[in-house]
Amino acid sequence: MSSKNDYIKALAKVSSMTADEAKKALMDEVQKDLTSEVAKKIRAAEERVKIESAEKSRDILADAMKHGATSYVAEYTVSSVTVPSGEVKGRIIGAEGKNIRAFEKETKVEVIIDETNEIRLSSFDSVRREIAKRALQELIKDSRIQPSRIEEVVKLISSRMEDVLLEEGKKISEECGVHNLPVELMRMIGRYKFRTSYGQNLGIHTIEETKMGVSIADELDANVETVRLGCLLHDIGKVAVDEDGNHVTAGVNTLKKFGMPKEVVACVAEHHEDKPFSAIESVIVWIADAISGARPGARYEPHEGYVARMEKIESIVNGFDGVEVGYAFQAGRDVRVIVKSDEVDDERLTILVHDIAKKLEKEAEYAGQVKVTAIREVRATATTKAK
Repeated sequence: MSSKNDYIKALAKVSSMTADEAKKALMDEVQKDLTSEVAKKIRAAEERVKIESAEKSRDILADAMKHGATSYVAEYTVSSVTVPSGEVKGRIIGAEGKNIRAFEKETKVEVIIDETNEIRLSSFDSVRREIAKRALQELIKDSRIQPSRIEEVVKLISSRMEDVLLEEGKKISEECGVHNLPVELMRMIGRYKFRTSYGQNLGIHTIEETKMGVSIADELDANVETVRLGCLLHDIGKVAVDEDGNHVTAGVNTLKKFGMPKEVVACVAEHHEDKPFSAIESVIVWIADAISGARPGARYEPHEGYVARMEKIESIVNGFDGVEVGYAFQAGRDVRVIVKSDEVDDERLTILVHDIAKKLEKEAEYAGQVKVTAIREVRATATTKAK
């Protein structure tokens, strides 16, 4: 009944209209119905696209992670050298331990000897530990184990490390599908093998990241070669010993010196989001870096060791005269020192910072570089008379 009344009302309304008015009213009603229907279809399509894109993203990432497998081998904080007999071990130790002391002095590596047939070499500096390992292997072949011979062998092995770094750099680069890089840059890449970050070897991490990044770039039709180089070189600042600043800044400066393409430099500059992403290639390098670093078992650092390292750095800093308090930040890579302004003047401040840095180099364990910033604050206060 109500539909009949509605129909009668509609007819009455239309009967009072002109033909054009009636046509317009009809078109408006049709347009409303169409708009509502189109909106529903758009919302449904959007939901379908979200679901499908999420599934596609998971497939791309899963496939990329499969490509990240690497057989590259690296050691971490301890290296082991097998000793053929107790007699050889005795010669290595020397009378009253003189040979071991000479070896530790020359290599700056701790030597650990127990009842097994292995000698362990411990050092936070992986390059130094590799030199010690190769020097010890050379000495084992040579029956002339004495302090002067130890000094000679360590110097010889140290001079050969440049060739070792170049060879390792070639291996890592070729594993990533990159060839014909400058020799000096290749040597820097070779240092990846002897560098760790939160327990993850930098060489293995770089190879993993590059393979995953290339796979993602290929799926997304991005510039594969830019991503390949960006991934390979994203952490080059961590081994750039002559560059100041954090590893991102040091990496950017290093790549500019070698004339790398600006798109690759941008990938390095943006891989920790220090700058907004300028291209899809930078986003892919960032994603691949995050996946490699975040996968289960990739990174670790015992809490006790981390705390001990930070406390050691702060203890060294606070042991200097004129220091009011010192703090370590960013896993020990940034040290802030507040000095007593009445004991340390501006000239003395520069010398103090230099002395602290030198002592940290000798006594502290850290990865990369430590930036020491000292602050000398002078305050003056005056109070007005009360009114």
